[in-house]
Amino acid sequence: MPKKTKSKVINSQDYLMESDDEALRLDLKTDPAALRRQALWCGVKPGMRVLDLGCGPGKTTALLHKMIQPKGSVVGVDFSEARISYAKSHYGGRKGIEFYQQDLRESMESLGEFDLIWVRFVLEYFRRESLDIVRKLKDCLKPGGTLCLIDLDYNCLNHYELPAKIADLLPKIMSYMDDKYNFDTFAGRKLYSYLYDNGFEKIDVDIMANNLVFGEIKNQIQFDWIKKVEIATKKAKKIISTYPGGDEEFYRDFREFLVDPRRFTYTPLLMCKGAKPLLVD
Repeated sequence: MPKKTKSKVINSQDYLMESDDEALRLDLKTDPAALRRQALWCGVKPGMRVLDLGCGPGKTTALLHKMIQPKGSVVGVDFSEARISYAKSHYGGRKGIEFYQQDLRESMESLGEFDLIWVRFVLEYFRRESLDIVRKLKDCLKPGGTLCLIDLDYNCLNHYELPAKIADLLPKIMSYMDDKYNFDTFAGRKLYSYLYDNGFEKIDVDIMANNLVFGEIKNQIQFDWIKKVEIATKKAKKIISTYPGGDEEFYRDFREFLVDPRRFTYTPLLMCKGAKPLLVD
């Protein structure tokens, strides 16, 4: 049984997507079939001990738990007390699955060693600390263990055919988010270097589309995007206030674009995995 850590926890206001609906948004956006494909590519298999870093409301942790049975175990860690509470109540209480609240920037060594560490949609929220987070995670991998980093690139920027006034403003909004909230719109392209610079071996990379949207939009995808726009209108109000008609008009125009079956939108998803070097006698 790992010891509970007592590190400083990130304040909720430091998290870009914080809202009363965040646990629900994360739960709804998790596609079990896509997650299983990604986990198989990363090498998740029965009997492993897995760390799910940034586990959110725990749905991903529970899906990984199923994949590592029999005899596997998984630990979900998140900075948010609310998300960990949700995870425990919805996915906890079963053998081989545990949840802990901890600042993701701190060492995880107190949790013991893992065969595989899963970091999905996490580093994009830690632009300045990402390389150091990976360095600390390496310390709690078993020799030969795998670190799997999965994140988006060109986050929120790939849409066709946006109205010109939205197309002009959207990159400015994302740049503001990067600078103000430590977000990383281009996190995906950096994952390989994080593994390379930390001395991982057998590094492999793959790419796929995330949120590939054309024709009629699914309700859960629409909900995800609407929450993103709502957060943007609050967090980047300084930028959006320059939009003709202000933030309310921006919200209406983007929503109108989003529900139009002619629109096309997608985000590249980068997957990188690497092995911790084996001990040398």
